[in-house]
Amino acid sequence: MKIYPIEAGNFKLDGGAMFGVVPKTLWNKTNPADENNLIDIAARCMLIENENRLILIDTGMGNKQSEKFLSYYSLWGNHSLDGSLQKLGFHRDDITDVFMSHLHFDHCGGSVNWNKDRTGYEVAFKNAIFWTNDNHWEWATKPNAREKASFLHENIIPMQESGQLNFVKRPEGDFSFSKELEFNIFYVDGHTEKMMIPHVKYKDKTIVFCADLLPTAGHIPLPYVMGYDTRPLLTLPEKEKFLKTAAENNFYLWLEHDAHNEIITVENTEKGVRLKEVFKCSEILM
Repeated sequence: MKIYPIEAGNFKLDGGAMFGVVPKTLWNKTNPADENNLIDIAARCMLIENENRLILIDTGMGNKQSEKFLSYYSLWGNHSLDGSLQKLGFHRDDITDVFMSHLHFDHCGGSVNWNKDRTGYEVAFKNAIFWTNDNHWEWATKPNAREKASFLHENIIPMQESGQLNFVKRPEGDFSFSKELEFNIFYVDGHTEKMMIPHVKYKDKTIVFCADLLPTAGHIPLPYVMGYDTRPLLTLPEKEKFLKTAAENNFYLWLEHDAHNEIITVENTEKGVRLKEVFKCSEILM
C-alpha cells in the first residue's frame, strides 16, 4: 500500500471566521493574516493506492465556479488536482473511489466538472464510486440557511445522477475497501452533520485525515473552533476526545487545510493537548 498527498489548490479565508471567538492577537501568532485579514489555506487531499484500488479522499473546490465566486477565495499558488495526479503518474480516470469527508464545496467541488460543451455537469472521475453517508447526504441536499452557500447543487446532485453514489453504512466505525486496508471512520457532528474522519493504518502508523475537525495546527487548543461550525459547543467535546486519543496513540494527523504544516503529532501537557512534532508528508510516507 502507498499513500500520496494530492495538493488540489491553495486559497485564502478570513482569519476571524476560521477561529471564531478567539481574538486575532492570539491566532495571528500561528496563522498570520495578510492586510485583508486573510490566512493561507490548503486543499491537501489524500490518495491511497492499495492493490487494484486507487482511493482519493476529498477533491478540493475544483475550477468550474465563476470568476466572481473564485475571487472571494483569493486563489494562489500553482497546485491543482490534475497536476498532482500527473506528477505521480496517475490520471483522474484511474481513480476507483472518491471518499468525501463531507460535501462542503471546498472538499467536494473537484468531484464534478462542466461537460464538454458547458451545458451541464458530469462527474470528474468517470470510473469511480463516490462515497458519503446517508445522514450527511440528507443534510447537504436539504441545507439549512447557515450552510446553504457551502452545499452547492452542482457539486452534489451530479454524483447521484451518475449512478455512482454509494453510502457508507453506519453506525459502524469500521469501513474497508478491501481486507488488506484498515480504514476506520470517526463521525463528528459539530462542523456539519456526520462529517467523516478517516483513520488509515499505514505500516506501523495510524494516519488520520482531519478534514475540518482540525483544519490547521493553530486549531489545536480546544476553544479554537471555526466560526463555520454549525454546532461549536458540540465540536468542543468531539475535538477533546479526538485529540486525547491522538496524543495517547501517537496518531499522525494529516492537515487538509494547513498550507504550511502537512502532518503533525500531538502530546498531553499541563495546558492540555498541544503540538508535538511537524512533518512533511514525504517524511512519513517514504
